[in-house]
Amino acid sequence: MRPRYISINRITVVGELTAMPRFTIPALCFCLLLPTRAWCAQPESTDHALPAVKKPGIFASWCRRIADTWHSNRYDLYIPVYTWHNRFMYDSETVKQYNENPWGIGFGKFMRDEKGNSHFLFIMEFQDSHNKFQPYGGYAYEKNWYLDQAGDWSACLGYVLGITARDQYNYIPFPLPLPIGGIQYKRFAVQAAYIPGGYDNGNVLFTWARWNFR
Repeated sequence: MRPRYISINRITVVGELTAMPRFTIPALCFCLLLPTRAWCAQPESTDHALPAVKKPGIFASWCRRIADTWHSNRYDLYIPVYTWHNRFMYDSETVKQYNENPWGIGFGKFMRDEKGNSHFLFIMEFQDSHNKFQPYGGYAYEKNWYLDQAGDWSACLGYVLGITARDQYNYIPFPLPLPIGGIQYKRFAVQAAYIPGGYDNGNVLFTWARWNFR
């Protein structure tokens, strides 16, 4: 098999996708879909009387947003663009060994709520900094600030509640929540997430482009 050169952290290595356990992608998808099917499910009421109206809690609201996004008919395409290792936290010789071109692709769903803020469900794959295959997916929320009257331009800040898997951990899925931000013009957006860490570890800015199909 031809080796695949794949990228977010540490030394350039040639790897083959066959080294990834077969359960990784199904396990990752199961973890992403679990909240929409299990945690967010509402039990059927056996009482035919009208229930008292009360404000939903934070967890219930979060589950509702995930479910609404899952049922949205708006789809996104993700293209990883650049992986920048913070030069203030890496020495120059170490950075030279890392890959900063995270070739990959991703897909997702998108919803804008009544306040004009954005909700996403997505999964993407890219080459990490060691040239190894890495999947990443989850739920993302962005608070939008519209920069013109038409609402074509917007800036945003938010977070991702994501799950990933990496070669050095035998592709066992683990959580990776991250802060995100970006700027959008109509249906095209450039977004980025920052991975914190210590010296010669973490401190990576991961950037991708997103195109909304409708």
